[in-house]
Amino acid sequence: MAFSLMGSPAPAFSVWAPDAQRVDLDVDHGQGFRTVPMQRSDDPRPGWWTVDAETAGGVPAEGVRYAFRVDGGDPTPDPRTPWQPDGVHAPSAVLDTGAFEWTDDTWAGRDARGAVFYEMHVGTFTPEGTFDAALERLDHLVDLGVDVVEVMPVSAFDGRWGWGYDGVAPYAVHEPYGGPHAFARFVDACHARGLAVALDCVYNHLGPSGNYLSRFGPYFTDKHDTPWGSAVNLDDTGSEEVRRWIVDNALRWFREFHVDALRLDAVHALVDDSEVHVLTQLADETAALAQELGRPLSLVAESDLNDPVMVTPTASGGFGMTAQWDDDVHHAIHALLTGERQGYYADFGSLEVMATALQEAFWHAERHSSFRGEVWGRRVDRKATSGHRFLGYLQTHDQVGNRAVGDRVGTGLTLGRKAAGAALYLTGPFTPMIFMGEEWAASTPWQFFTDFPDPELGAAVSKGRRSEFGEHGWSAEDVPDPQDPATRERSVLDWSEPGREAHERILRWYRDLIALRRAEADLRDAGLSTVAVDTGAGSGEGDDGWLVVHRGRFRVVVNLGPAREVPLDAPAGRVVLALVADGDEEVTSACEVTGAGVRMAGEGCAVVELR
Repeated sequence: MAFSLMGSPAPAFSVWAPDAQRVDLDVDHGQGFRTVPMQRSDDPRPGWWTVDAETAGGVPAEGVRYAFRVDGGDPTPDPRTPWQPDGVHAPSAVLDTGAFEWTDDTWAGRDARGAVFYEMHVGTFTPEGTFDAALERLDHLVDLGVDVVEVMPVSAFDGRWGWGYDGVAPYAVHEPYGGPHAFARFVDACHARGLAVALDCVYNHLGPSGNYLSRFGPYFTDKHDTPWGSAVNLDDTGSEEVRRWIVDNALRWFREFHVDALRLDAVHALVDDSEVHVLTQLADETAALAQELGRPLSLVAESDLNDPVMVTPTASGGFGMTAQWDDDVHHAIHALLTGERQGYYADFGSLEVMATALQEAFWHAERHSSFRGEVWGRRVDRKATSGHRFLGYLQTHDQVGNRAVGDRVGTGLTLGRKAAGAALYLTGPFTPMIFMGEEWAASTPWQFFTDFPDPELGAAVSKGRRSEFGEHGWSAEDVPDPQDPATRERSVLDWSEPGREAHERILRWYRDLIALRRAEADLRDAGLSTVAVDTGAGSGEGDDGWLVVHRGRFRVVVNLGPAREVPLDAPAGRVVLALVADGDEEVTSACEVTGAGVRMAGEGCAVVELR
């Protein structure tokens, strides 16, 4: 690891390689690479190798290339490489983060809880697929009412395009996106517009191409199994340094790149039998850094455990996450609106389940899961746990991209059902998150795509993807080839759509909902125990019923069937916001409060203020 260039003393380079008999540094100060022997140093921690600036040929300037040779092996990028401008297989480059030109001195930060999140993939947010191009679209997010831009993983991976979950250099920003300097400009521009930035980080596994960590030390262990093979070593021999490698990486994004929150991918795969779980360690060190920096720093976990221990403070024996993704909220909304019941939607789709998810956050807690075949999770204490600890959403990269053809939920829904889906989570007790393009019902799919240069690996990924869905009845020809450049191209947002009539109407609905949520405390209320839900079954086939969500003095009325009068618990009120449609055509003046309830002329949603 190249030491900071902000006045730090020698050594100039260091690397952890506890079992090595010899480590050499290859460094190029502009006259070609020269090989320099490194010295083992067990101070302050054992297993580190160092070399001072004089021996290394001088203080390394930004851009100087370097690599390490372990026991005479091939030159290998730094496990903590800050910059890979020439690709993940090439030498590392020195980066001076202290030279970034920040203008956000007055930025006070933003707590993630209760904020409006927007999940963005840099490579498909714009045709260019760069941070600088995404920066030009930030005003759209401000107008929408977004508070936090959640950027999908940016760690360097092999190839030009990909989702980012195959990263192999967690400290380096993917160069085709613009590299570390462009990411810093992006964060600075977000802060200038009042937008916080969350960064998706993957600590549970590394990608298949360019992962050289095992050359240096026990970064992985066979003590535990994961879907990706050997687990990251969090509790076996040498785990102390691996844990530091993870925690130091997280703190670096906060400190050096001014990031406000981290989304931690699949933390249930961080198998750790240590006395102190790595998430607890990370939570405590993040809290200490937040106090030092004088601004809130948030950790948002993706967890499959359905266990509130994830968001329980560390002082109370929990993992201390600020918030977590809540797939049960998604599943309840998706299955209700679409009628899908396959796979993990098997337990969802009814009005009862929708009501439970809105009031309890989890559906499976202490209940038998048909999909899993066992009781799964633990119940949330509705009175003690803030609903803002859970992110609610209609779509995510997972829930769209992991479908066979990457089709968005809105593709097969009527306008009224699209409106209802948005309202159920944007006015609910959760921290809401929008997936990019959802706000205008984007017609573009978001498909699984890769760009591995290795032809054998690329062919294996393509075959594996098609085989996976072939087992579920899909024809191989119908499943997009991840390695085909057209698959990525199809997934790029079409920025002409927000100006078209049908898309503009749903965009206006999202803007209005978010503005109303921001203006009315009752619609931001995080109390799960204050949420009540009335439901009524329809008379037709399938779920064409209705539900009314109580939010203080407001009622969020959802009608999923033909014209009907939905009963209210109060005789008087006014419609604050409504979108009612007959198929894909909005019905104007189609919603009014009567003495018995709310008369709606078709499918849709109305927000009613009681009098």
